[in-house]
Amino acid sequence: METVERTASNASAGIADRKKSMVAIDDHAVTGAGHITTRESIVPVALVTVLFFMWGFAYGLLDVLNAHFQTALNISQGQSGGLQAAYFGAYFIGPLTYSGWVVRRFGYRWAFITGLCIYGVGALMFWPSGVKRSFVGFCLSMFIVGSGLSTLETAANPFIATCGPPKYSELRLTLAQSFQAVGTVVAPVLASQVIFKKVDDKSLTSVQWVYLGIAIFVFLLAIVFFFVHLPEVTDADMAEQAALSAQDTDFEDKPLSKQYTLYFGVIAQFCYVGAQVAYAGYFINYVSWVRPGTTHATGANLLAGAQGCFAVGRFIASGMLKFIKPRLVLMGFLTGVVVFACLVIGLKGNGGVASIFLVLFFESCVFPLIFTLSLRGLGRHSKRGASFIVASVSGGALFPPVLGAVADALGGNTQKAFFIPLIGFVIAITFPIYLNIFKRKSLDGWTEKVKVGIEEPTKDIETGSINEKNDATHMEKL
Repeated sequence: METVERTASNASAGIADRKKSMVAIDDHAVTGAGHITTRESIVPVALVTVLFFMWGFAYGLLDVLNAHFQTALNISQGQSGGLQAAYFGAYFIGPLTYSGWVVRRFGYRWAFITGLCIYGVGALMFWPSGVKRSFVGFCLSMFIVGSGLSTLETAANPFIATCGPPKYSELRLTLAQSFQAVGTVVAPVLASQVIFKKVDDKSLTSVQWVYLGIAIFVFLLAIVFFFVHLPEVTDADMAEQAALSAQDTDFEDKPLSKQYTLYFGVIAQFCYVGAQVAYAGYFINYVSWVRPGTTHATGANLLAGAQGCFAVGRFIASGMLKFIKPRLVLMGFLTGVVVFACLVIGLKGNGGVASIFLVLFFESCVFPLIFTLSLRGLGRHSKRGASFIVASVSGGALFPPVLGAVADALGGNTQKAFFIPLIGFVIAITFPIYLNIFKRKSLDGWTEKVKVGIEEPTKDIETGSINEKNDATHMEKL
């Protein structure tokens, strides 16, 4: 096992010395960044959290555009699902090819800059697509936006998960993604109160101006990231961290092909995200069906309220993770999702609306928990494993078009078509069942026993190796 040559404080100094030029990183070098404390991680984590808000906003706006394009461009529910297919289809390509390569080759900061620039180009393309009133053009633009966001997510999720004590990995990512949920609330509110208010249902001008503003903002944000310094937690750092924790977590250094929990998590995430996206994408169609007379604006307001429940759920889950084991929180929330997804199919009127609100509430923490629990103990495979999990977000490209096609086949009955996402939720819940039966000891070791990044590391004078201090005065509170 390689010894740590720099402690967390030395790692911070090294970060400040990094050059801004695009230089390839050595992912096999131990930098000491695996020992970053909570205090040292606050600034970089807070900065990257801004990105979570950005793609939450883009995702929230996507759901409203889905319903608006059905009217403005005279397309069916099934055809409108092409937006989700384009957006989330990019997630299948990016993380497994260029996005993952940029993260491993040049590090997190350049992955953020690359993702923001791609996102900005896609947003700019909404203008000519609106001029031509081309749905194909909008789908292509959305694919480029999705490419940029998938690059950001390929870097941001593992960055948040690994930037700080591993004990708080699930809490950190869930809390950061709470601000992504805030973005999903702001987008439909902005759409109903500003973008589409007092606007002809056939008009696309407001859409063009909104995405022009987004493009300007993300290009400015890319400039900000060019000048900031971020810690670079390499795969070697993660391997060293996992080895230090082996006694408490039963860690074994296995080849990537034998990381079965990772692959189970990828399947669960694929099905869950597909179901979640289908729910949000056809939310307005659903409430209009179960509560006839609901206008587009009212539907958008209800969607904002449901996304508000989603955001509140994430903040509540973040608090719960301070006291309750992550595997149990995931099990509880996914159980709630499945129960209320069944009621969504069976209830009419306000009962159906209340049920779909509760589905979104319980969806809140599922994605970040599946992500971090799948990443646990990957060691030197952490970045590549994270790329696989982000690629599973492409499930959002499959479920919405299928749901839309089924709804069209049922004469527009969106409620009955919601059995499609229920299938995805049922498959996803098998993952926490597996974790709670077979992986309890390993997962609980990470959250209850591992002290990396919490207790200050010290060097043994005789051996020169790094140990963790047991002195309680070095305990750092979250």
